[in-house]
Amino acid sequence: MHQPTRLFDVIEHQLQHYPKQDMLCGKVDGKWIKYSTADVAKLTMQMSAGLLQLGLGNNSQDLERLDKVAIISSSKPEWLITDLACQQIGTVLVPIYPTISPQETEYVLNDAAASILFIGDEVILEKVLALKDRLPSIREIYTFKDIPGQKHWSEILSMGSEADYPKIESIKESIAPKQLATIIYTSGTTGFPKGVMLSHDNIMSNVRACSPYLPVNKQARALSFLPLNHIFERMVSYVYLGAGVSIYYAESMDTIADNLKEVKPSIFTTVPRLLEKVYEKIMATGLSLTGIKRALFFWAIDLGKKYEINKKLGWWYNVQLSIANKLIFNKWREALGGNIQAVVVGAAACQMRLLKIFTAAGIPILEGYGLSETSPVIAVNRMDVKDRMFGTVGPIISNVEVKIAEDGEILCKGPNVTIGYYKRPDLTGDAITDGWFHTGDIGMLVDNKFLKITDRKKELFKTSGGKFVAPQPIENKFKESPFIEQLIVIGEDQKFTSALIVPNFHNLRDWAKKQGLNLGSREEMLKNPDIIAHYDQIVEKYNQFFNHVEQIKKFSLLPDEWTVDTGELTPTLKLKRKIIVEKYAKEIEQIYTS
Repeated sequence: MHQPTRLFDVIEHQLQHYPKQDMLCGKVDGKWIKYSTADVAKLTMQMSAGLLQLGLGNNSQDLERLDKVAIISSSKPEWLITDLACQQIGTVLVPIYPTISPQETEYVLNDAAASILFIGDEVILEKVLALKDRLPSIREIYTFKDIPGQKHWSEILSMGSEADYPKIESIKESIAPKQLATIIYTSGTTGFPKGVMLSHDNIMSNVRACSPYLPVNKQARALSFLPLNHIFERMVSYVYLGAGVSIYYAESMDTIADNLKEVKPSIFTTVPRLLEKVYEKIMATGLSLTGIKRALFFWAIDLGKKYEINKKLGWWYNVQLSIANKLIFNKWREALGGNIQAVVVGAAACQMRLLKIFTAAGIPILEGYGLSETSPVIAVNRMDVKDRMFGTVGPIISNVEVKIAEDGEILCKGPNVTIGYYKRPDLTGDAITDGWFHTGDIGMLVDNKFLKITDRKKELFKTSGGKFVAPQPIENKFKESPFIEQLIVIGEDQKFTSALIVPNFHNLRDWAKKQGLNLGSREEMLKNPDIIAHYDQIVEKYNQFFNHVEQIKKFSLLPDEWTVDTGELTPTLKLKRKIIVEKYAKEIEQIYTS
């Protein structure tokens, strides 16, 4: 079967091999609206024709002269149709996180010089209209949602006509796989975003390599809820389209539980933070049980924690696990729609206990690794258990090379590596030497096969005693406690390692009630000597997993959770360390002076 070489080729490929009635599906006013493959093909052509009428589609060889279209919206069928329509007339799509700050939004739109902007809803529209005077390149704003007084994206569909189709076909012919398809501005944990330029071939090489590793076929359905401006979700969308998987878009983060039951997907992608939330919900249900039901629930959890792949745990363990699967874990699978074959996790490190428990429960978690600059996947755990190892991000994908530099940094080479940073040859030169992309991550190969990430190069810090500390493994271990919601390890140039801890207040209140403690506000709770002593014990329990230098000697408990909106997390929910350290300078000073 001839494989697509450019992103928009997936439409023709699906039309020829497995036309669907539900290629892309979105929920509007409580009803699923389904677009067939033929619908998507037609809408994409109409959209391309309308964009030509708006003066786009120059297909220039000069990257800066190529037309740019920006999207700020949650994921929905219209998003992907716009993406496909832009690509086939040589227009570069610039997707922007709906949650980034107004300053970053302004920076990205001006840096990319986008001329047309698509908006998801009223909240985003309000943010953009407040910046409008400072966005000289934006000619028109269209909305995916019907908003009174605003131009709707459907207006573009009616602008063009079939008379434009020969021109579209001629532009399509001229687009080479090496041509720039998108600029993705990385949210990053420091400084202003950088525009990562990815060609059709960058992304399609990743699609071709990853498709055989995932349970994707024309019978499958996927639920999509990660933002499509995240290269992980966008690349996987093209895996789905190329394999004939139907894509259903969740209405919002709050409706995922209901959407899973309705769609009954066989696969979805997520970030570890959302998986942690699912697990916390399951645990809260378990804690509310009593008697034999409670005992069975925690017996099953304990079995899950012991689970191993590629290692025989004996017939008695297997008997117990099959009982746990019938009595307890089958309800977990039903909650995910009853059809799940794999959950693919990326963007940050996933806790080992979650990998073990979910996999034991018949919900395989395939952890992978990559960056926007590598389109994104470098390594991923596979469905086949011989190619899966807990605590690693799996084997390197087929068309990519990896080597570990002398200082432990992971270097990557292959057709997936970015063509560079937009308008920043200086940064491109720093990041890519002799074709090798410097990931900024520290890692190693286990058994000469499985890639293991041990830390971010930039996040390693040195104590005043000259000892290096890698914060990530410590943070991941401590977050296994049901009483810790978030945690950051600090100690740069200090005499010892310490931490800022955001408690899981739901579980903490339950515990405090059982202790008969009088509770007030969060702030009052965190001053209570019994609660402080409780966290002392938790810290002591987890410290034993680390050497003396890595152990947390002191900590400060904080009343507010870190979020994207309040600025402490990136849109992919990674910690913005510099921001957190600046914001809590007073608390940190107290740790080291008291």
